[in-house]
Amino acid sequence: MQTIDLRTRDLNPRRVGGQAPAPRRGLFAMTAAALLLTACGDSASPSSAPGTPAPTKTCKHHDEQRQPFFGDLHVHTRYSLDANTQGTIVGPHDAYRFARGEPLGIQPYDENGNALRTTQLARPLDFAAVTDHAELFGEVEICTNPEYVEYYLAECTLYRAAPEQSFIIFNLVAVGLPELPQFPVPPGVPVVSDLPVIGANGKIPRLPYCGVDGQRCLEAAKTPWTDIQQAAEAYYDRSDDCRFSTFVGYEWTGAPLSNNLHRNVIFESEVVPGLPPAYQEFPREELLWQALDAQCGTVAGCDYLTIPHNSNLSAGMMFETQDRFGNDYTAEFAQRRQDAEPLAEIYQHKGQSECLGTSGVGAQDELCGFELLPYNNLTGERFGGLNTGPPMEQDFLRQALKAGLQQEQQLGVNPFKYGFIGSSDTHMGTPGNVIEDRFTGHAGAGLNPSNYSGGLTDVIEASPGGLAVLWAEQNTRESLFSAMRRREAYGTSGTRPIVRFFGGWDYPSDLCGRGDFVPVGYAQGVPMGGDLPAAHSDAPRFAVSALRDPGFALEPTQPLQRIQIIKGWVADGQTHEQVYDVAGDPNNGASVDLDTCESTGSGFASLCTVWTDPAFDPSQPAFYYARVVENPSCRWSTRQCLAAGVDCSNPDAVPEGYADCCNADTPKTIQERAWTSPIWYRPTQSAMQ
Repeated sequence: MQTIDLRTRDLNPRRVGGQAPAPRRGLFAMTAAALLLTACGDSASPSSAPGTPAPTKTCKHHDEQRQPFFGDLHVHTRYSLDANTQGTIVGPHDAYRFARGEPLGIQPYDENGNALRTTQLARPLDFAAVTDHAELFGEVEICTNPEYVEYYLAECTLYRAAPEQSFIIFNLVAVGLPELPQFPVPPGVPVVSDLPVIGANGKIPRLPYCGVDGQRCLEAAKTPWTDIQQAAEAYYDRSDDCRFSTFVGYEWTGAPLSNNLHRNVIFESEVVPGLPPAYQEFPREELLWQALDAQCGTVAGCDYLTIPHNSNLSAGMMFETQDRFGNDYTAEFAQRRQDAEPLAEIYQHKGQSECLGTSGVGAQDELCGFELLPYNNLTGERFGGLNTGPPMEQDFLRQALKAGLQQEQQLGVNPFKYGFIGSSDTHMGTPGNVIEDRFTGHAGAGLNPSNYSGGLTDVIEASPGGLAVLWAEQNTRESLFSAMRRREAYGTSGTRPIVRFFGGWDYPSDLCGRGDFVPVGYAQGVPMGGDLPAAHSDAPRFAVSALRDPGFALEPTQPLQRIQIIKGWVADGQTHEQVYDVAGDPNNGASVDLDTCESTGSGFASLCTVWTDPAFDPSQPAFYYARVVENPSCRWSTRQCLAAGVDCSNPDAVPEGYADCCNADTPKTIQERAWTSPIWYRPTQSAMQ
């Protein structure tokens, strides 16, 4: 295995900050050494042996009781096909600078390449990961770099002349083809990578100019993958200040018939595969995990996890309990899934994946209507009606958690044991740009920002997205990755409340008024993401506290309204759920003046309670998570419509680009919120009898 030291390099072929972008020349010619990365090639510190991660350090701001760090683990730049065809020229280096607080020029650009808009975070992030789509890395590189002879072929000429059409064509070929009919595999027979799935040898054929077995495009893919690694190394703060952490990552982009199976892949350290396993070669999630295991398993420091996102757009596929051959999950398969992906993205630019609220007690949860997209796959309603209908209950995480409890009863293992995070899914290289009143759009499958000339900054159903929050001892890769592994994480819809959630059996009822809330929380129970210890009391107790986001001059925030605990459980083989208001006041009179976006009403700077499950049955497996809800405020679209002076009573006077301001199906207000990772209860054998 050959490695190079990327930490001393800052190759940024296209730094963009309102100035004309540098030419692409030189990307193909980036150091030959950088292109020698093989199976697990990556950087090592000068004092370390090749392939050995840097030793863990202690930061100035280290806390054994852990601290909340806010970040974004879903970020796209010009290396992603969809971002590239929508005019994004921002690269990974630019994205990390933006995350650390620098201004960034974004689309559209004038004839001289100068950005016509600039955006900047009022509050920098603590961590971020650029997660460009690995599929078509090489294809995009070849079609946008004249140093390749294939640059002049018909496919690439079309790519540059008609980028929006090419997005559909290239994307369909790479990740959107349906799976071909398959022969059923008998139960107990392992699914391995050489079984026929799509194309020859179980692989999806690449575009013709990629050559035999796609080797030309695979070779070209090393260029963006190397630059992504270099950017992560260049902006990772290795000093004792530990101000900012980066993760090497990418997105695996399976989407048969536009049904979303995407996963973000996050690596613990700088030791990563020489090429990221992509959907074309590994067109099922289990093949992705096998490939990552094969390439990382024998190399010190090469660890990973995968994070499914937008389950709300998977048309019933994300949380299936059978493999692609129709076989029911086995305990081994369920354990493999649990090990590979401890977290799921509950909220982002393309809506929330918490709950639909159309079955059982969930139908009484009015908060499930928050940023709920009205369709169930990635085509939405903008590609000739190709989507397969309205959202489906089984695509949402609350339903998946309940299905996981059922699977655990049958198999002894829960395949859907997910903690929660939020992120942005920006396709403009702007991680953490998630504030409602400063939303510049995220592109992706929405509004093409290269054509933006005014009006709403994104499609009306989109949202600014959210943030991932990790409870860790310090802001280093090792500490943050450990937090992800143990699911001590929560997601927010964009604001920054500080939320703690502990579960145990003997928490004192006055814990909130004492000065040892956190030490007792850890000592006598488990934090969010954990499993309740064996029962030795009548019912579990949950200690939950929330501090409102104090905001910033450019980021006004609302007081807290309430804390809820959502419980899901299995009784007699059937799943159930219940939402409990445990702190605060849902009827506090808070309201929003839609003519000014001024908010009124009371609220709370902090909330805390110790709550006991009033309906606990020790024989029933269950999960519990907390939802912290703020007072209502204006949605981003309402703010932009108000600023433009839109008067829906006079349709002829509505300015161009603002027609959706009069869309009666779009809520005018939102309630920002946070979702903690669940805490699980598993009955003991004696409790089952």
